Amino acid sequence: MSHAAAAHDHDHDHHMPTGFKRWFMSTNHKDIGTLYLIFSLTMLFLGGAMALVIRAELWQPGLQYVDPHFFNQMTTVHALIMVFGAVMPGFVGFANWMLPLMVGAPDMALPRMNNWSFWILPFAFSILLMSFFVPGGAPASGWTLYAPLTIQGGMSVDMGIVAIHMMGISSIMGAINVIVTVLNMRAPGMTLMKMPMFVWTWLITAFLLIAVMPVFAGAVTMLLTDRHFGTAFFNPAGGGDPVLYQHIFWFFGHPEVYIMILPAFGIISHIIPTFARKPLFGYSSMVFATAAIAFLSFIVWAHHMFTVGMPLQGELFFMYATMLISVPTGVKVFNWVTTMWRGSMTFETPMLYAIGVVFLFTLGGLSGLMLAITPADFQYHDTYFVVAHFHYVLFSGAVMAMMGGTFFWLPKWTGHMYNETLGKFHFWLTAIFFNVTFFPQHFLGLAGMPRRYADYPIQFTEFNQVSSIGAFGLGLSQLLFVYIIVSTVRGGKKATAEVWDNPEGLEWTVPSPAPFHTFDTPPTIK
Repeated sequence: MSHAAAAHDHDHDHHMPTGFKRWFMSTNHKDIGTLYLIFSLTMLFLGGAMALVIRAELWQPGLQYVDPHFFNQMTTVHALIMVFGAVMPGFVGFANWMLPLMVGAPDMALPRMNNWSFWILPFAFSILLMSFFVPGGAPASGWTLYAPLTIQGGMSVDMGIVAIHMMGISSIMGAINVIVTVLNMRAPGMTLMKMPMFVWTWLITAFLLIAVMPVFAGAVTMLLTDRHFGTAFFNPAGGGDPVLYQHIFWFFGHPEVYIMILPAFGIISHIIPTFARKPLFGYSSMVFATAAIAFLSFIVWAHHMFTVGMPLQGELFFMYATMLISVPTGVKVFNWVTTMWRGSMTFETPMLYAIGVVFLFTLGGLSGLMLAITPADFQYHDTYFVVAHFHYVLFSGAVMAMMGGTFFWLPKWTGHMYNETLGKFHFWLTAIFFNVTFFPQHFLGLAGMPRRYADYPIQFTEFNQVSSIGAFGLGLSQLLFVYIIVSTVRGGKKATAEVWDNPEGLEWTVPSPAPFHTFDTPPTIK
């Protein structure tokens, strides 16, 4: 530890750089965290704008604003941007800001690599977005990039593959940095089982990233060689099998879901004890439940593929393995609720978000259980029920947890308190419009409306219109989120070091805003 701290001090003087040098060449974990969070928010709006194009087109039957090919481009790039541009970099931003503060380290272990991890991303997404302007437009195969659609696609598929490789490199470098920081730079006395839950969830997430991102890179590289170098991994014309692509993709794709949700669990595990004024119930069981979820995520991938035709024994295995994940997930929900039980709860904005996440994510989990049941999945597969399910998991689980985490730590980041009234207003607008958008999609799916269709029969009109109204409300509500953040950065009531009423953790022992350099002398944990 002392060696690491000394090395850090050698690399950085104690003057805060400014301008270009600070923001483009920074190796400071707080600045890089801020860059990640700004990038994530920008991508959220960009991906959200594409979602609004989709919802505008689906306002009524027939084709109104875009043709079906452009509609498919919107659904594909919307998903790629939200997954790889908004949610994943958002959590990396939280990790950069909070992990060193939580473990008592002066910085991330590999600061120069940290800078590279971030600056790869804008170039990757520039390439992806430029694909709209090449002949044939952007990839239109869905974010899964299924073969043989992608074998037949235009040059935008190649641009998408290059962008995905760059995103993967960024993610793996970030994951290595997290693992090295957490395992080597913890404050003296902080054993693994004394680490904050956010640190635990990120440590496990980092191992997941290193395990599965190369698998995805392999899948898209095989696609590339099928397209240009005469191989036939997935091309039936050459003896290949498109279902092989699905197996490889979902071996990456299902753990990816947990890469996007485990850090959210970590954030919620900090907010609830703070505002319930009780220690987190069952800390050890939370750690083991997180590890169990991560392990089980590797053995359930084929539940995305029940309809491709697999042996009955395979269907039964993947059905039961998928349902098994609800056990450790249930442990987490039970522990959060038990932490709140008889606590001296107050309902500031972060707590509202935490309760919202627990409730809405549980609903998303229950619809996931419905999809896990093989014969039922044959009915729901590729309908709007699936769209509703994964938005309940990823928006109300991951994105709303990030919003709650932003309100929770914003005073620590900026040194100012945000406007509590506006914060609560933002929560209620987001929660209400989110449900208006996505709850009707359960019924659309149960009634048989397929996803990724630009047109639909007239009987689906009302639910689609309710959903579109909700989507525009949800999108406009996020302008308030930006206003609250900008106004807090610019000024407001000064925040104390602890910010909240007796919170737990090393991050609350440093002043607000957190100084540019922290923990030059490592704290000791008793």
